[in-house]
Amino acid sequence: MLDESKFDVNFNLLALRIPRELCKIATRLLNGYLLDKPRVKPITEDPTSEKNRYMILSEKVQSPDLSDIPSEKLDELKKLCEIEVVPYSMTLGYSYWTADHILKQILPPGVEVPSSFETILLPFKDVIAKVIYDKNYPRIKTVVNKVGTITNEFRVPKFEILAGESNMVTEVKQYGATFKLDYSLVYWNSRLEHEHIRLVTMFRPGETICDMFAGIGPFAIPAAQKGCLVYANDLNPDSVHYLKINAKLNKVDDCVYAYNMDARKFISHLMVAPVGEINVESDDTMVKASDTCKAVDDAKTEDTKLGDAKDDLEDIQNSSRSVDASAVAVKRPSDCSTQENGNTPGGHKKKGNAHKRMKGSVLSNTKAWEHIDHVIMNLPASAIEFLDAFRGIISRKYWKGPLPLVHCYCFIRASETEELIISIAESALNAKIQDPVFHRVRDVAPNKAMFCLSFRLPEACFNEDIIDGTCG
Repeated sequence: MLDESKFDVNFNLLALRIPRELCKIATRLLNGYLLDKPRVKPITEDPTSEKNRYMILSEKVQSPDLSDIPSEKLDELKKLCEIEVVPYSMTLGYSYWTADHILKQILPPGVEVPSSFETILLPFKDVIAKVIYDKNYPRIKTVVNKVGTITNEFRVPKFEILAGESNMVTEVKQYGATFKLDYSLVYWNSRLEHEHIRLVTMFRPGETICDMFAGIGPFAIPAAQKGCLVYANDLNPDSVHYLKINAKLNKVDDCVYAYNMDARKFISHLMVAPVGEINVESDDTMVKASDTCKAVDDAKTEDTKLGDAKDDLEDIQNSSRSVDASAVAVKRPSDCSTQENGNTPGGHKKKGNAHKRMKGSVLSNTKAWEHIDHVIMNLPASAIEFLDAFRGIISRKYWKGPLPLVHCYCFIRASETEELIISIAESALNAKIQDPVFHRVRDVAPNKAMFCLSFRLPEACFNEDIIDGTCG
């Protein structure tokens, strides 16, 4: 248990009793000699008279005769009023001190105050949680600790609640977008914010994005805000539920198509050219984000470019692409452009008319099996294993323009090399990768880092003889 009284600090000071109407002038005269502590006013009420105020002197003024204050300042003050020196005591307790100050008193010498829990701090988790909760409420309403390793199918970590409400539903903000989620049901990592921004910066308005492991939409939502059409898939139905909510919350539900499928089936469903006409409206696996979006309870509020891959983007045609008109809804030219409030994914307002659409954001009627610009594979533990889904899947007969840029996330340990990762990717694709580009995202352990491998899908993935609706 945390004994809050142990943080009480008593101060025995001096104060001047002066008429309240002279406080402003006296403050100027005594500049540098009044109490200077954050969030503590040096002027307070006189308990004996409403006409007077106490001016609390600094700790460096110790003598009752005020000899620590320059005589010229005192002489000028004495011309205004009679000076009366009185003793003044005050106590700064637990409620005053910051979380950093308190934790430094609690934790063993040499242990730094954490920004997040480390294994060495687990014995102190409850007291740390209390301090964090006390010092940040109501901005932070729940403090949790991740327990164990991720073993479930949807890679959702388990948490124990250390302080606050037993409610894991929250709301977070990134780059001008708002995301609602339930930490107990879906995966979210705020440390990837810069990576989300970095990748979305590469997308152009009007491009078509395929997000194979979309989660609640950290790539999909800002891409749609930028004016892209997004096919977003996740195996976790709770992630898809919140993806739809977030698409509607950010007013991009007309540009985000949500799937709840295995990633391989999703790619086959999306990119294999059909024989004849297929009415996708009958397929329940694909739902426009606005169609089934359900309201959720009000939740608590929480508060580089890619080198050669960037050059590859210059090869992509400026003509924009869209979903087949037979799939769920016919796109209007303005549907998937920037939001009407003029905000871009970076959270900055565009210059000019707030209703002005981003240049180049008009979408054509190109089908998904005819062109996709980018494929995002953000499942670093196993995404590279899913590259085999692209083997011979694209029909050269129908495809228009260059093949998509693939952004495949992976972990690389200290004992592994980039060459090894490329060889694994090529083996999965059964094709040679040209001009691969690695971007180091972040370190996740002392000997393990997260990377993004970007490359253009090899032409060996074309299927020359697709004659039915299945992968060759």
